Amino acid sequence: MSMIAGGVMLSTASCKKFLDQTSQTKLDENTVFSDLDLVETALKGDYANWKAIRTDEQGLIMMMGTDETQQGAFQMKSDALKGGLDRYDANLNSTLNHIGNQWDLRWPIVNDAAKVVKGLNTPDLVAGSRQAKLVGEASFIRGFLDFQLAMYWGEIPIRDLARESELGLRRQPLKDVWTFILEDLQRAADNCPDQNDPGRATSGAALAMLGKAYMSAPVSTGLRDFSKAAACFEKMMGRYSLVPYADLWDYSKKNTAESILEFQFDINQPNNNKLQFQIGSRAVQAYFGDGCYMSGYDKILPTAYAYLPTDSGGVWEAGDLRRNESIRYDFTYFGQKPTLAPITWEDLGNDYDELMPHVKKYEDYRTDKHTDNQINNMWNSGKDILVLRLGDIKLCYAECLNELNRGADAVAVVNEVRTRAWGGTLPVDKAWKAMSQDAFRTAIMDERIRELFAEDWRRIDLIRTGKFVELIKARNKWAKQSNTIQPYHMLLPIPDTEMKLNDQITPADQNPGYH
Repeated sequence: MSMIAGGVMLSTASCKKFLDQTSQTKLDENTVFSDLDLVETALKGDYANWKAIRTDEQGLIMMMGTDETQQGAFQMKSDALKGGLDRYDANLNSTLNHIGNQWDLRWPIVNDAAKVVKGLNTPDLVAGSRQAKLVGEASFIRGFLDFQLAMYWGEIPIRDLARESELGLRRQPLKDVWTFILEDLQRAADNCPDQNDPGRATSGAALAMLGKAYMSAPVSTGLRDFSKAAACFEKMMGRYSLVPYADLWDYSKKNTAESILEFQFDINQPNNNKLQFQIGSRAVQAYFGDGCYMSGYDKILPTAYAYLPTDSGGVWEAGDLRRNESIRYDFTYFGQKPTLAPITWEDLGNDYDELMPHVKKYEDYRTDKHTDNQINNMWNSGKDILVLRLGDIKLCYAECLNELNRGADAVAVVNEVRTRAWGGTLPVDKAWKAMSQDAFRTAIMDERIRELFAEDWRRIDLIRTGKFVELIKARNKWAKQSNTIQPYHMLLPIPDTEMKLNDQITPADQNPGYH
């Protein structure tokens, strides 16, 4: 059974109601979908599995190999296969298990959501009912994950179970895939509630993703539509407001007025996300131990472009408060400065980067040995993870306005975001002025690094704007050294495991360039 078809939660969830059903191997779906409590329990399981994608090392894989973040030097040296994600060399192929894992993690959730949509989206669906709300949430989950799958892999199977005999498990044409994504997200916008429990979809989140889908659909599909995207953003932006940038990364201020969708975590296992364990400094860990909240293992670090000031060839302008909220430059810890002495055995030559700038946004001081929490291990890091927020959507909206020849309006929206970045008063010399449409396209990509550094949108931004090869080759240290990145790398290879298990996706269906 293929990874696409296998492992559906509605038949395996560890819920007493499920296990009490007459059949121990296959639920009577009519019974399942007549019990909305049971469906809601299954959807909560889908949310839990979805947020788990963003935890530990697997939560960083799609951030590797961009112009914004890259793997640490020791990681590149010690794991040549995974190093292919930054070098874009022969190790980036269909057998790379990190790629297969990203594929496999998403499809069971898509399948579960597809079951809910098929089971509940009946002709007599009543707008505003609990049943309609659950249809909306399932459509949002499937639409969001299909959006990612299509951005990363291109043509993908369409899991519309009402048409399963027609569609099977084959990859479908891009236009059909993106039409399906847009339909899912529109259904979600129509049926998700305006307010929901933290971590669950709302109509605002659905409209935000629908807008992103309209501005990201490949041009070849004929579905890219900046006017429709802008309209989606206009419908939902007024429900949210920008907050001080530091508040977004303050674990005591969960689900702020800016948050549109936020995965809920804490410092208690199993609901911690372990991100700091992966992104902190190995030199700090070797010097101060696991109980230092800055410790970790250098899985991803900022590229030089993403941490340097503009006068040194980087992205950061003087006075931008986002810089020190996003990136750790100083590793002084209770008056002590760590050194590389404990890790010189790595023999990295000129590539030591364990005390170079690191990702800061996910540091969680609650895990530190100097607190009263008695956690004493950065592995327990558990800040919430922002999935969608207003700062991102405002910049997306500005892009749409620029494409619609409304340059002055686009600049004004960007300046709203930049005003927050300078603490509420934007210096005259930092305010964007009128510029050409093409100059705006270049400038907004830098602004999205400043605003959204390490928030898992960069790969998608590079793909949808056609800047993938150009910017990665220029700014990612390992891709630059390897000099092997090609246009076909914009899409990932279909995993070898899927082709072996799914007879409807064969080596002949592999993305071009991969073997």
